[in-house]
This record gives sequence, C-alpha cells and structure tokens, in this order.
Amino acid sequence: MSAEAIPFLVLGAFAGGFINGLAGTGTALFALGFYLVVLDPIRSVAIVAFMSVLVGLQGLWIVRKEIKAQPQRLLRFVIPGLLGVPVGLALLDAIDATTLRIAVAALLIVYGFYFSLRASLPAFSGRTPWIDSTVGFVGGVLGGAAAVSGAIPQMWLSIRPWTKSETRAVLQPFNIAILSTTISLLFFQGAYNTTALNALMITVPTGLIAAQIGITVFRRLSDTGFRRVLIILTLMMGLGVMASEVL
Repeated sequence: MSAEAIPFLVLGAFAGGFINGLAGTGTALFALGFYLVVLDPIRSVAIVAFMSVLVGLQGLWIVRKEIKAQPQRLLRFVIPGLLGVPVGLALLDAIDATTLRIAVAALLIVYGFYFSLRASLPAFSGRTPWIDSTVGFVGGVLGGAAAVSGAIPQMWLSIRPWTKSETRAVLQPFNIAILSTTISLLFFQGAYNTTALNALMITVPTGLIAAQIGITVFRRLSDTGFRRVLIILTLMMGLGVMASEVL
C-alpha cells in the first residue's frame, strides 16, 4: 500500500463510516469515490461492502430493541430481498445494467427533489405487508443487477410515519443482509487479496470511529429530521449514480 493511497482510504472510510452511523446506509455513496482513485473497482466495492457490514453492526446495536419488537416487519423486507439478489444476478445477461442504473438514478433524483422542497412530509400509515415485501424484493433484484439495493427501500421508508429508530431497525439490517451476500460472492471471486486486506486495515478502524460520531448525531435528530436526512441521501444517491454512469 503506497503512502499516496492512505489519505484517500482514510477520507473515504471517515465519510462512509460517518454517514452509515448517521443514517444506517449510504457508505458506498460517500466512500467509493475516494477508493476508486487508488484501487481498482472490484477491490473498491469489496472494501466498501465489508466496511458497510462491519460498521453497520454498531448501528444495529442502538436499535436492537426495535428489531426485537418488530421482527416480522424486518423479515418482510429481508427475506424477499435475499431472494431477489440471485434474480438480479440472473437478469444481468438479459438487461443492460447501465441503463437500469440510469433509470433508477432518475427516479431517485425526481423523488429527492420533490420531497426535499416540500414543507411537510407525507405520512403513509397503516400496515402494508405486501408493499413491504415487494419493496424488499425489488431492492434485492436491484442489488444483484445494478448494486443499488438500498435505493427503493430508502425511498419507501422515508415516507413511513415511523420513529427514526423503527426506520433504522429495518433499513440497516436490510442493507447488512444484502451486502453480506455481496461479500460472499466477492470472496469466492478472489476480491479479498493482499491489497484489499491491507486497505481494510486502514479503513476499518477509521470507519468504526467515524460511525460513532454519526451515531451521536443520529441520537440528536428528531424523527422528522431523520426522515429528511433519508430524502436528502436519496437525492444524493441518485445524483451520484447518474454522474458515475453519464460522465
């Protein structure tokens, strides 16, 4: 690992860790750009995925009571999501992943701009088990086909009138489950070589510390403030994906 690469790895780990601690998602959005400067795409994605899961475990701990209180709610997202990942991978031979990512990015941008400008946020209340399962499945499919598993769940959860802890108790475990599948696939492809392991020795400690700072900010946010954070992240995710595909 060259000395020139270390600052990029530290900055990416800090940015990704902080946003994961704050929102329970978004690590790749804020970290991947730094990693791609000094590492190849496969190693960059492998590090982001591993760090997202490891850092995300801290976020799980602070919402453990909410997870235990509503296990069925979480499973409605996670189980269909895991089933959707291999479907998405199978679709790679039949669809253009770039076109799909651009379409999803456009949807995220429109959604993010619209709700960012609203003075009040919608509150889609009531039990919606079939919608929840569909959102989880679509998230898994998009994760396998275009590496944007969190996009649709994040949009859906941002308009649910749940507390910030209830929202995080679904979003963070969902992302960890999907990314754990990604890590397994990358491992068997040989992505975690010596270069990746050396990079992880730098990024993991930095990410863990940054996540604690993000968690501190999360605890100070109101429920509405957290929903707005998710909407802003949705917009930024859309802009980031669009820029990576178009520019």
